[in-house]
Amino acid sequence: MGEKILIVEDIFIEANNLQMIMERAGYTVSGIAASVEVALQMVEQDTPDFVLIDIYLKGKQTGIDLARILRQRNIAFIYLSANSTKQTLDQAKATFPYGFLVKPFREREVLVTLEIARYLHANSLEALLRKGTAEPHPHTIQDLRVHGIVGDSPQLQRILQHLLIVAPADTSVLITGESGTGKEKMAELIHRLSDRASRPLIKVNCAAMSTELIESLLFGHEKGSFTGAVERRIGKFEQANGGTIFLDEIGEMPLEVQVKLLRVLQEREIERIGAARPLKVDVRIISATSRDLEKEVAEGRFRMDFYYRLNVFPLHLPPLRERREDVPALIRHFLELHCRNLGKPPVTVTQKVIEMLTHYSWPGNIRELENLIERATLMCEGNTISYIALPEKIDYMPLPKDDRIKTIQENEREHIIRVLRRCNGKIFGKGGAAELLSMNVSTLNYRIRKLGINKDELHLPG
Repeated sequence: MGEKILIVEDIFIEANNLQMIMERAGYTVSGIAASVEVALQMVEQDTPDFVLIDIYLKGKQTGIDLARILRQRNIAFIYLSANSTKQTLDQAKATFPYGFLVKPFREREVLVTLEIARYLHANSLEALLRKGTAEPHPHTIQDLRVHGIVGDSPQLQRILQHLLIVAPADTSVLITGESGTGKEKMAELIHRLSDRASRPLIKVNCAAMSTELIESLLFGHEKGSFTGAVERRIGKFEQANGGTIFLDEIGEMPLEVQVKLLRVLQEREIERIGAARPLKVDVRIISATSRDLEKEVAEGRFRMDFYYRLNVFPLHLPPLRERREDVPALIRHFLELHCRNLGKPPVTVTQKVIEMLTHYSWPGNIRELENLIERATLMCEGNTISYIALPEKIDYMPLPKDDRIKTIQENEREHIIRVLRRCNGKIFGKGGAAELLSMNVSTLNYRIRKLGINKDELHLPG
């Protein structure tokens, strides 16, 4: 081992304790500093491999100020702090640390965090990007279109460049983004472009797992290990051995399960319930969440050490409203896809509809767009879609996270009711709702029955 560690801590007892932990583990402590000024002098004299930094130090400068300088010099650092408020985490996150130790901490926590930091530093985004420029990936961004990746926006191109770099690197990936942005598709693509492509990709929806059964589901159990265990069960991690496991909605995972998974990530072994000995597994971890995990950590719902284990290589997928230039290409892609799936001849869409959809805010992101195009394709009775029902007010701003997003059916129901009121309840003939909606009368009547629209809701005069 022998890496040099600089400790930046202004409380002597804490610094001395850290030094003893480091030296017992085989690290070399190059110095102890109580302020940023002294720490920078020590860095100039003997560049350390890692720096442990307390956030609040003597003097005007904080550990976060020091971290910014270390980041510029490509020196790995870990924060030490008794304060894990949301504000502190936000400031710390902006410096891209390699770990975060919350006081008081145990010896094993310190050593595990250092192990993670070593791995993160060796496999950081910058390091992988450097490797990527030196060793070009056999696939190109154009090749990804075969896998249903559609769009030419700068945001998407940057994501795909990073994806091509990380796919063969076998490192853990955390995919973040709002619901419906395509996190699962990105996970599938990383697996397909990796050396594990011929091995299984096992998907686990963490939000759908029962806390009582999760250990058996993930790690398996032996016959007779508990009441109801009538046969041996192979868990998800064992099924994924040699391949990839995709942990979707990882932010929903209960704390007690996070502890068990952290051990799997650290030791690379699982233990079936009732088994006599652990079993080594070779599994790549890809996880995804629509939650703000830093906020979850700050509020005590997500373990910080587990977060840093997962967040080795982050990929953030922007919402569709931030890459509107991709909407026309996505519309054409989904039209072709669903015409083929439905066995229909090719269908086009008018430029007016494209412009309307491009300016819509898409709170449900790509998933909402695909569902809308699928329904429009199904209902289209000619070869051109000239109208698609959207909410009356087009919202250009993202909806607050606490607001419930209406379903497409709810939006369609409200829109048909508005049109019927405008037509005074008239469905067919000149100026009727069917004409305004560009729908066949029988189709509109079917939708009215299907959506449960009744005359009383229209509040017609007389």
